[in-house]
Amino acid sequence: MVQKYQSPVRVYKHPFELVMAAYERRFPTCHLIPMFVGSEVVNEEVSEDGSVHRVERRCALDVDAPRLLKRIAGVDHVYFNQKNTLNKRERTLHIESRNESFSNRVVVHETCCYSVHPENEDWTCFEQTASLDIKSFFGFESTVEKIAMKQYASISAWILQNLNQSMLTPLLLGNCTLCCWTSYLEHPGDPCTGSSSNLKVFNSVADKLDADYIKRYLGDLTPLQESCLIRLRKWLQETHKGKIPKDEHILRFLRARDFNMDKAREILCQSLTWRKQHQVDYLLETWNSPQVLQDFYTGGWHHHDRDGRPLYILRLGQMDTKGLVRALGEESLLRHVLSINEEGLRRCEENTKVFGRPISCWTCLVDLEGLNMRHLWRPGVKALLRIIEVVEANYPETLGRLLILRAPRVFPVLWTLVSPFIDENTRKKFLIYAGNDYQGPGGLVDYIDKEIIPDFLGGESMCEVPEGGLVPKSMYRTPEEVESEDVRLWTETIYQSSSIFKGAPHELVIEIIDAASVITWDFDVCKGDIIFNIYHSKRAPQPPRKDPLGAHGITSPGLNNVQLIDKSWTLGQDYSMVESPLTCKEGESVQGSHITRWPGFYILQWKFHSMPACSATNLPRVDDVLATLQVSSHKCKVMYYTEVLGSEDFRLVTTLP
Repeated sequence: MVQKYQSPVRVYKHPFELVMAAYERRFPTCHLIPMFVGSEVVNEEVSEDGSVHRVERRCALDVDAPRLLKRIAGVDHVYFNQKNTLNKRERTLHIESRNESFSNRVVVHETCCYSVHPENEDWTCFEQTASLDIKSFFGFESTVEKIAMKQYASISAWILQNLNQSMLTPLLLGNCTLCCWTSYLEHPGDPCTGSSSNLKVFNSVADKLDADYIKRYLGDLTPLQESCLIRLRKWLQETHKGKIPKDEHILRFLRARDFNMDKAREILCQSLTWRKQHQVDYLLETWNSPQVLQDFYTGGWHHHDRDGRPLYILRLGQMDTKGLVRALGEESLLRHVLSINEEGLRRCEENTKVFGRPISCWTCLVDLEGLNMRHLWRPGVKALLRIIEVVEANYPETLGRLLILRAPRVFPVLWTLVSPFIDENTRKKFLIYAGNDYQGPGGLVDYIDKEIIPDFLGGESMCEVPEGGLVPKSMYRTPEEVESEDVRLWTETIYQSSSIFKGAPHELVIEIIDAASVITWDFDVCKGDIIFNIYHSKRAPQPPRKDPLGAHGITSPGLNNVQLIDKSWTLGQDYSMVESPLTCKEGESVQGSHITRWPGFYILQWKFHSMPACSATNLPRVDDVLATLQVSSHKCKVMYYTEVLGSEDFRLVTTLP
């Protein structure tokens, strides 16, 4: 597997031309990089107008590798090739470096770019990406790749903090990191061999702003973790044309999967699709809790804990779970819990501003006094498990600590039922107290200030959390009414879902009367890769025959699949293509529109996409191959929404701020 690194964009408050002048001073060698022995120009080109200057160099490194290793390799130094393209008109410098020595075992590819700051032409931006592929390292390829990548990220951070301001030596970054990385791969026991005795700390204000932002809003991140965040955010910007989540939100999913990019990306994409489908971003503005919840749901927000985390109190032992389920249904309870989580995210942002440090999670205090066997009513436990499942999937790393107080003897039974559905990392945050144990040392006062402890727990603070009680049976609904309400809430979305199989595309027909209409679409590729097409036909396609065996209930809308284009139809005669095919990969969010030229019937088609066969001249990317292998069946899934607008309405929508 290829390891990748991407740095944040660094800003240096110096003009581009001055930066370039300092950059050239490193060649043919530089005393500030003792390991950089020298360089020779292999090829040099200048455009006719003199605006573009291309230079290819062969650079030598004095690597402190064992003499035997050097003799085996047949070199005294390690060499790498560097290609620079300086565009004076656009004020950019692109640098591409690859190792020449040991390339049969190790492939290091680094690209750097210097450019003018988009908002201040007197500043210069620097961005760096790198990849490492160890082809053969005595069976330890994967381990060495990960170790080397961590070392590379650490070296990059070290160089950024130890640069000589007088020479603008942040410009030494591009080659020095590659040199150090190559050195480490051939002699992994050594740190960076460059001498730091002549280096001073670079006090760039913009550099400090980068560090301050991370420290202020995100917390302590290693360079590798920072790189993962930047890469995942960049991927989202390229594939999701809609609303991109904040860094704090992306970081929660990375932490939930120990910064495994592929795993974090998968669960984040699933969650973003879920949020979009159920309009969760607007839940706080649209959800109005029924009166029965306001009166009998024994939970509420109450100040904050000692760490500044928002504190939520739930008096579960006093809650009539059976009564709430009978009066409301499972979906209403789920919506209410989701609104609590959304409110928790909002409060975390507020507390981050108030306390001046990143607050990304909250503390939950659960009082179990009064818990008994009636709380183990099967439909109530089922609703609880469903809520836990949804929250675990979409709000990872939002619970900082869970304090369970006054746990009775029946609690182990409840814990046995729910604990398998709780992530192991989340379970580690549980602190359970039986009886009055929470009042002594190591108890509640270690986490919550005395003046904030609720009065019903012996504290001084008046708590406005409802006391609960039994829900009157007069408020109960019939099972049919509860089911109808659950269905209404479940289907309360503008999006539809469909499964797409190999050889069985999903198609949607739209009849257009006014030729000046605009067809708009918004869809997410939830699973697999698909091809999106738009066709036009003068005659209406026949609706598919209903298959009673293939009918699905409203609780499983994702299994619908409709084919409209008859197999006897010929492309170019019976129907025509009006847009170029669009290939969309798993996780992508796609929005677009088509201005109709003719009246008739427009068919939107989502079709299963098969990866092309590998060839020696056109090899696919490793990520593409791995993604294909992960698709265990010939099945894709999309979630989509379409709308037809008049041309005037479409122009109005697109011009609104």
